[in-house]
Amino acid sequence: MRYTDYDIIDFLSDEFFIQWVKRPDKNTRHFWEKWMQQHPEKRETVLEAASIIRSVKYAHSIGLSDEMYVETFETIIKAGNQKSGNEPKIESWFSFYPLRNIAAIAILCFCGWMVHYHMIVGVEPVKPVLTEEITVFRSVPPGKRSVITLADSSRVYLNSGSEIEYPKAFSQGVRWVRLKGEAFFEVRKNGHSFSVFARSTEIKVLGTSFNVKEDKTNLSIALLSGKVQVNDQKGNQVQLNPAEMLEIEGDGKFSKTGFDPLEVTGWKDKILVFRSASFEDVKVKIENWYGVDLKLMGKVSENWKYSGMYKDENLENVLRGICITSGLRYKIANRNITIYNPN
Repeated sequence: MRYTDYDIIDFLSDEFFIQWVKRPDKNTRHFWEKWMQQHPEKRETVLEAASIIRSVKYAHSIGLSDEMYVETFETIIKAGNQKSGNEPKIESWFSFYPLRNIAAIAILCFCGWMVHYHMIVGVEPVKPVLTEEITVFRSVPPGKRSVITLADSSRVYLNSGSEIEYPKAFSQGVRWVRLKGEAFFEVRKNGHSFSVFARSTEIKVLGTSFNVKEDKTNLSIALLSGKVQVNDQKGNQVQLNPAEMLEIEGDGKFSKTGFDPLEVTGWKDKILVFRSASFEDVKVKIENWYGVDLKLMGKVSENWKYSGMYKDENLENVLRGICITSGLRYKIANRNITIYNPN
């Protein structure tokens, strides 16, 4: 079931939701804040469920563990979902009062008792401790690339035209970055998870190497080593194994495929790769790689494709290689490139 289909009972029994309310960290806080922005119609239900959960969390509590907490709610819900075939009167009464409402009443009574208990003994509620993190913003202009070493010694290769935000220091083992654009990650394994947030999607890993590319409409995650778990804003979870790539379209549809490591990640080693690329793909790659504007005068065939590979090559040599094999011509004027068909 997706979070959009949840009602208050579902939220009260969801372990990830309870973790956000009781022990929020950067990952859960970011996910639920973004999720509520995407689904404002659920905000009231979410806040009501959170209020109920918080009402039973006090200092010097009577020792209700997280496991007991979740188990208590699940037991109440499961009990409410069981129908009795031998007691028609009770079943008839249940049909008048929906089972889930009965479960909700039971939970509210339980929470109310906990609140009453602590009010009687005069225990002050625990106040959440807020920590301020110093975050770093880095951006790379078109035509440039950068390598960033994070506080845990993980390395991030940031492609041209990309932006990244990350904490100056990872507090309490919480490791995260926020990405816009494309980056290759070499995550150092230290026992704590590492999350990359891109387009309302979380990519969660331990120690691994992978590429994340976000453009105006799509998001792709290509895994070279280790394992990756991807959580999208709709509550879907997908795991990737090495040599697998997940592509998420703008409407939320996703697919898992294989990929050419050199084509996808060669950029970090200054290798520009074209594999049966259309003219539009060639145009976008050249503009991003060299920080120029490229336009086409005239037309090229709809079936026009180009394949080639260049290692740390200058712009003119790349243009010369493309044009020689396809019968086109080019002109360079400062940062403006014109490709035209002489025929």
